[in-house]
Amino acid sequence: MNFTLGVCQFKPILKNVKVNLNKMVSMVDHVNADLIVFPELATSGYVFQNRDEVLSVAESFDRGITSKVFRDLAIKNNCAYVIGFPENDNGILYNSSMLINPNGTTHLYRKIHLFAEEKRWFESGNLGFPVVETKNKVIIGLMICFDWIFPESARTLMKKGAHIIAHSSNLVMPWCQQAMITRSIENRVFIATANRVGKEINGDKELFFTGKSQLTNVDGSILFKLDDDEECVKLHTIDPLLSENKQINPWNNIKEDQKPDYYL
Repeated sequence: MNFTLGVCQFKPILKNVKVNLNKMVSMVDHVNADLIVFPELATSGYVFQNRDEVLSVAESFDRGITSKVFRDLAIKNNCAYVIGFPENDNGILYNSSMLINPNGTTHLYRKIHLFAEEKRWFESGNLGFPVVETKNKVIIGLMICFDWIFPESARTLMKKGAHIIAHSSNLVMPWCQQAMITRSIENRVFIATANRVGKEINGDKELFFTGKSQLTNVDGSILFKLDDDEECVKLHTIDPLLSENKQINPWNNIKEDQKPDYYL
């Protein structure tokens, strides 16, 4: 089966949802793909000073502008999209991502493992790690950024049947991209890490984001990796069904060889 998977790496403008959405749409409109993954908090930027700033850009998952814009685009382009955004659920804030399918259905993940000052603005996710069926019955697992450092995140998605893990990120530490090679190997899944680029400054706060968005194969090989500063959409055609084969040699299968009685 051929399935065209992509990431959109770009620099969001802090606290400007309208400009960011317009840029995101302009980058992926008319791009022929089956799934495109955007960064974490792609609609809002990342470096906040206080909770009120987050509230000013947070939105409802199913009634907000992001879901409306990308639902229309998904139907138009026959493409699924994964978008990171700040969610406002009746005054409770989550660092979330949504998957929108070409049939208009929407699915939500709330980041479970919060990083650094995210703990000041957001609640930890309460929906578990979801898997979602998209085009051609391909199963997509959702996780966000710092979830990467906990191997249980990707392992849970693999055990739920994910062919591909869509990993929306705002990476500032240097280790994640290398670690995702291991996550792909140990789970035999494709992982699309969509990172943002650029320096973001808000008052006395400043962060530099590492870019280098990538797609890793089920054997850990890197199918593509972007530079640390380029803004672009990168695509690659894969066979998602390769991830259903959990054999690593004639004797070992990563699912059948698990020994859960011995794990803490």
